[in-house]
Amino acid sequence: MTRIYGIRQCDTLKKALRWLDEQQIPYEYHDYRKDGLSPALLQEFVDALGWEALFNKRGTTYRQLDEATKQALDAQRAFEVMLAQPAIIKRPLLLKDGQYTLGFSEAQYHSLFA
Repeated sequence: MTRIYGIRQCDTLKKALRWLDEQQIPYEYHDYRKDGLSPALLQEFVDALGWEALFNKRGTTYRQLDEATKQALDAQRAFEVMLAQPAIIKRPLLLKDGQYTLGFSEAQYHSLFA
């Protein structure tokens, strides 16, 4: 089963879900805000992709962090921030056949589901 992670307000997530629906690909959707994010699940993401890939420094959530947190950012601090504020995780995050894929593009998803 394919699983996709994110937050419902994300436009890129909406595009990915729409694409999956149009292709009639079954999936489970996990909303960080509604369904939560456990330390074990976040660690699985970090182990698969690395914290640097997951941590979105371009979004509003990052811009709202205080300067001390931004300056002290390392693997442990990033993990704590992502756990407390999952909206800072890049999205969507797709799990298919045991492999994680970050982001969405039609070409990328076409090749994943070919």
